[in-house]
Amino acid sequence: MVTGGARAVARCDALALPPFSDSAEGLTRTYLSPAYGATQEKLAEWMAEAGMTVRRDSAANLIGRYEGRVAHAPALVIGSHIDSVRNAGAYDGPLGIMLGIETVAALSSSGTQLPFAVEIYAFGDEEGSRFPAAMLTSRAVAGTLDPAALDVTDRDGVRLGDLVDLAAYPSAARAPGEVLAYLEAHIEQGPVLEAEGLALGTVTGIAAQLRFEIGLSGTAGHAGTTAMGLRRDAVAGMAEMVLAAEAVATAGPPDLVATVGVVEVPSGAANVIAGRSRFTLDVRAGDAGVRDRAADEVLRRFRDIAERRDLGLSVRQVHDLPASPCDPALMDLLEEATVAAGQRPFRLVSGAGHDAMIMAALCPTAMLFLRCRGGVSHNPAEYVEPADAEAALAVMSGFIKRLGAKLEPA
Repeated sequence: MVTGGARAVARCDALALPPFSDSAEGLTRTYLSPAYGATQEKLAEWMAEAGMTVRRDSAANLIGRYEGRVAHAPALVIGSHIDSVRNAGAYDGPLGIMLGIETVAALSSSGTQLPFAVEIYAFGDEEGSRFPAAMLTSRAVAGTLDPAALDVTDRDGVRLGDLVDLAAYPSAARAPGEVLAYLEAHIEQGPVLEAEGLALGTVTGIAAQLRFEIGLSGTAGHAGTTAMGLRRDAVAGMAEMVLAAEAVATAGPPDLVATVGVVEVPSGAANVIAGRSRFTLDVRAGDAGVRDRAADEVLRRFRDIAERRDLGLSVRQVHDLPASPCDPALMDLLEEATVAAGQRPFRLVSGAGHDAMIMAALCPTAMLFLRCRGGVSHNPAEYVEPADAEAALAVMSGFIKRLGAKLEPA
């Protein structure tokens, strides 16, 4: 007999292949792409089979709802994302949705109704791999979205407004009284749980993040005829800046990290000195003050490099995500459920950003991490043991049961 955890893992594996991936080699599923649409259709089938009514909101999120004993009761939202980075693994995001579906399927098959509804959210844009701003869809739901953030274009020149109704987009917002709490199960994307010999961990909070788009402008020239001392090379300047960011983060506390994840050389050619370059900068730390001071120092060094190399420099802040602590009472419920499921409780912080940090503006949040082999994520080698997914399912079911008991009238 296939367990719910094994089925959740198998469904993630199935969704890592075309037509649910935009690429045949490694999962790539970007927001509002054909693969995104195919994935929503399959998830809608599974949600309906689990006993949920299914809808899409104005931000193109997919939502399944399992009613509580009282119609229109506030909902516990269980969610994660279905978009991916390019050449991704199968479990980052989708596993949390699949476990949510399995949790509801167990409630539905046993005829159990709770004093609250359960909603499964499949968010569409957590990674920001298509448009240059992440978590647009959860920001819309939480009611924290600045409409100006929707004025974005992908690398192929397609505007978000060409794909969705931007005027209606913010109407995806939920009223605080409609949402009781938010729970997200997610692979750890790091090695801590594996090092501890544990399948699961309770997340205490999510690190603060800053993300920037950096542009450099120099002078394009012939690679063979322009002396080194006369060059205004946008790629050489970018390379020095990447190393400067690395140096600042390396000198800081262990939870401070800085990453250049995208580099672009428009109109680049092997025999041309680059006149323009672009890259992203991501700075994170558990403390917002540490993060901000590091980002300020990195940008100061960027300005010095640009001035010394006679390069034009543009800096655009894409997003500023504050540190997001999880709710203490919900963490306690998760740990109680962890012990009841035969697992040793363990708490850890998340260096990666998640939709939970956005949903914290709407309601109390909790996160459950699952061990991933080697701590590998954002990579086709991502792997989760079905037994660990089964343990997570037991903890999530126990969490829901305990939350329901707390809300029952005395």
